[in-house]
Amino acid sequence: MIRYKLRQLEYLIACVDTGSLAAAAEKLHVSQPSISAAISKLEDSLGVQLLLRHHAQGVSPTANGDRLLQSARNILNHAEDLQHQAAEAGNAVAGTLNLGSFATLAPVYLPGMVAELKQLYPQMQLKLTEGTQNRLIYEMRQGGLEMALVYDIDIPEDLTFTELSEMPPYVLLPADHACAVNDQVSLKDLVDDPFVLLDVSPSRNYFTGVFSHLGLEPNIAFSSPSLELVRGLVGRGLGYSLLVTRPHGDLTYDGQELAIRPLADNVPGSRIGLVRLKTMRPTQLMKAFEKFSQSWFEGY
Repeated sequence: MIRYKLRQLEYLIACVDTGSLAAAAEKLHVSQPSISAAISKLEDSLGVQLLLRHHAQGVSPTANGDRLLQSARNILNHAEDLQHQAAEAGNAVAGTLNLGSFATLAPVYLPGMVAELKQLYPQMQLKLTEGTQNRLIYEMRQGGLEMALVYDIDIPEDLTFTELSEMPPYVLLPADHACAVNDQVSLKDLVDDPFVLLDVSPSRNYFTGVFSHLGLEPNIAFSSPSLELVRGLVGRGLGYSLLVTRPHGDLTYDGQELAIRPLADNVPGSRIGLVRLKTMRPTQLMKAFEKFSQSWFEGY
């Protein structure tokens, strides 16, 4: 016998997300006593305390509440999915998908994907979050994200990875660099030059690993978590870089010309794909987005 109601789970999630009973009540347009009573009944039904009430400081989840939160979000996502399927006789893809993206991938791929997706599934809404891979994984484990677009580097065992594309690394040079006249460039010819590292996890490990794979060590002169700052430093002649994500156009933000050349060395490429928690059963929205993403990258 099920001893809880979906509404109680919704109230619990709202309290944790907003940090207080009052804010949750305002968000859900119900009275604060109604939320308080519903959560107390939920705690009684489950036999555990879920929230810590702080005098004049809101609420926070207990350890049991924190463990329950991900499952509660999952249950509500599937309940919403079922409701949309019933309303549309199972033929429409509708609702909100909480999607994350690694920061360097988001501006290059998401605008085109979202525009095409809106044409295909006009009733699907996307709530987008950019960030580092660690941050996206944290949000996913907390239930704030259902899927994320990432590279396949250092994927934890509790996530499943669906490959969408494999991208080879390339060399980024100032337009007037001596090697820019070549059709392709070897890192052996550049290794003594100043290197500008895209210093964000897990890209950092991949790029330094490419050098290690070739028995080389880069001469790191600058490092930055910003793709555009890396491009800008290279454009000003302050070094070269090794990248995978390639924005359209070979100009920096401040108008400097760049030279992009394929890497002559035989090194592993970097795979782009979607991750989700293994414990989360995919909703109709998640399945539709994954299928769309596979088709979109095939034609990219």
